[in-house]
Amino acid sequence: MPRSLLSIRPVTLAIVSGDVDFGATGPGAAFYNLAGQNKVRIISGLARDVPGFPVFAFIVSNQADAAGFTSYTALGGHSVSTTQFGAPSLYAINLLEQKFNTDPNTVRVVALQSLPNQISAPAGGQVDAGVVLATVATPAINRGALKLLVYVGDTVSIQTGALFTSAKHADQDQELVKRFLRVFHKGALDYHNAFIGPDKKRRDGPDAAAILEIIAKYVGQTPEQLRAGISYIDAGATLDVNDILRQLAWFQAQGMVKPNVRGDQVYDKRYVVPLATR
Repeated sequence: MPRSLLSIRPVTLAIVSGDVDFGATGPGAAFYNLAGQNKVRIISGLARDVPGFPVFAFIVSNQADAAGFTSYTALGGHSVSTTQFGAPSLYAINLLEQKFNTDPNTVRVVALQSLPNQISAPAGGQVDAGVVLATVATPAINRGALKLLVYVGDTVSIQTGALFTSAKHADQDQELVKRFLRVFHKGALDYHNAFIGPDKKRRDGPDAAAILEIIAKYVGQTPEQLRAGISYIDAGATLDVNDILRQLAWFQAQGMVKPNVRGDQVYDKRYVVPLATR
């Protein structure tokens, strides 16, 4: 049986070492490089940053807000934080630069190494802004230490989370993977029904409170904090393959992922249900 399902970025290394069998996290440059080495592979979609379901919050310091940084269009000429170069939030910053025709050379991106640093640095005026997980940013926003400019998903859509396993499991333990996915997809459906209405908009169903309690138990955040950052997971836990391929290509263009890494090394077509495109 699978040993555990974790939702923190270092779990990627735990998958590679064999300490755990399945993991859920946001893919970034390190993940794509490991996929290119045939170490890990995406087997299902998970969270997406879409309108009405915040994953990433774009926050600004009170000083920058007072100086007029009140719109994405003011991004040029400012400093913006990410956790690490190669992190998913770095890709989010790139999408915003593209969306608003901002020259990346006019934006100073600062890697602060941790989520707490992403809160304390703008609160102290050391950086102007940051792209940070909404559940982490919300307490600081509520106490007035930072300003919420906007949620990233209200402007651009991103596949921010994925379920993955080792390439060895994907190839050699297909029954194990399929059994796990059957249970995982039931859980994804329960989550979807608890927080997403028939119109695909945010609404709490009868089981919302109970599911928040379960999630809070494992991620170390309160149900109230989690409620501020309910991400979108569709009923089939599909994967936005087009965005995954865009992420891969962008990280390669930045020299953060080796150019020979292919899309078919990143996600496994035998297990992934692709997001339908129009």
